[in-house]
Amino acid sequence: MTRAFNEPGPPRSASRMPAHASARGRRLATAAIALSFPLSLASIGVLRADPPALRVCASKAAAPYAAVDGSGFENRIAAAVAGAMNRKAEFVWTDKPAIFLVRDMLDKGACDVIVGVDDGDPRVLTTAPYYRTGYAFITRADSPLKLSSWSDDDLSRVRRIAYQFHSPSEEMLKQTGLYEDNLIYQYSLINFTDRRNQYTQVPGDVLVSEVAKGAADVAVAFAPDVARYVKASGVPLRMTMIDRNGMTAAGKLVPQQFDQSMAVRKDDTALRSELDAAIAKVRPQIVAILREEGIPPMEPGLGQ
Repeated sequence: MTRAFNEPGPPRSASRMPAHASARGRRLATAAIALSFPLSLASIGVLRADPPALRVCASKAAAPYAAVDGSGFENRIAAAVAGAMNRKAEFVWTDKPAIFLVRDMLDKGACDVIVGVDDGDPRVLTTAPYYRTGYAFITRADSPLKLSSWSDDDLSRVRRIAYQFHSPSEEMLKQTGLYEDNLIYQYSLINFTDRRNQYTQVPGDVLVSEVAKGAADVAVAFAPDVARYVKASGVPLRMTMIDRNGMTAAGKLVPQQFDQSMAVRKDDTALRSELDAAIAKVRPQIVAILREEGIPPMEPGLGQ
């Protein structure tokens, strides 16, 4: 936005010019004023407008992804992508959980882009994926358990496991026989809150702390939810990406890894194209941000 300024007045010699001054003198004075005007504007920096905003939908309850203080890793990814578009990331916040961003924010025009959705989400138009991630087993570094898939023999040695509600992990626990045995423990992590008609989730830092203090043998979580806390833990921990899809007894495939994209409204093809070009430009920055967060880098589009 152009800042206000005081328009400079004519030079003193011109303002005191006698009425009988020659026409040539008056023309010279007028030229001097015209020359001084743009120089004065440039000297106070009012010719440069602020860059247009890239309005990013975000939840105040979405740490470590986004945070009002800018510490979320998606804050930094959005800023990098917006910069490549010659824009400035402007976060539009809601108090609701992030699962409501499409319905209550993007679709209503309150903001224009969501950072970090599953590629191909049918509710939105997604960009080309910019990273791949998935679910991971978290154990103490000194644990004898060796886990990398839902078919590993060491699962039979697990007595207590913490996980995220509404996740592929919850479905796979029902297939392995661990679900019922862990139900009371799992609900203790949310203080036995009634989940009817509300969205309730076990925070990533709680899952990690349960493993660190030995209350759980293993936790299963979406890697971006917990990577920061695993990295910062005072007790050395191990995070192992689940490397194969799960399989139910009925033969249903339960994916464990997902490409991540940005989302715009279904009719906003122009913005999607802009974002695609910007993401390609700053891909090395995005990878560096993910590494700093502790998220294992995985190439998108490879499948399982």
